[in-house]
Amino acid sequence: MDERGFLAPETPEEAADQYRELGPAAQTVTRETAKAMEFDREEYRERVTSDVVETARDALFASLLEVSVGTYAEFESFCEAHPDLDVYENGSTEVENAVWHVVPFEDAVVAATYQNEPEAAVGTLRRIAHGKFYSEVV
Repeated sequence: MDERGFLAPETPEEAADQYRELGPAAQTVTRETAKAMEFDREEYRERVTSDVVETARDALFASLLEVSVGTYAEFESFCEAHPDLDVYENGSTEVENAVWHVVPFEDAVVAATYQNEPEAAVGTLRRIAHGKFYSEVV
């Protein structure tokens, strides 16, 4: 089993603080991407809206969430060791691997299963976790 990412907020306030801190990075990424796409000043002002920067911040936050990557058996063992957590599982129990993220302030663990593509599973899980648990608090 291994861990990826480093954001693991313990409270809604901590999640909101971490999200807020990503604002300048989201603006920089958006500006540099627009520059690489050769937007002139007018096109930049017209196309790079606050919604675009907010989307970049959402993507940055989600992509930095801490995720455990392991076998499905390891995930089951984790759940057995943490019976107080509500489990939100996505995917099939018939595959060999799982990724999961704990949301302490919701007493929850959200997981996704996969067979061969850990990076895709991690990305999917992060989007699910952000949409289900973090988008309302950040």
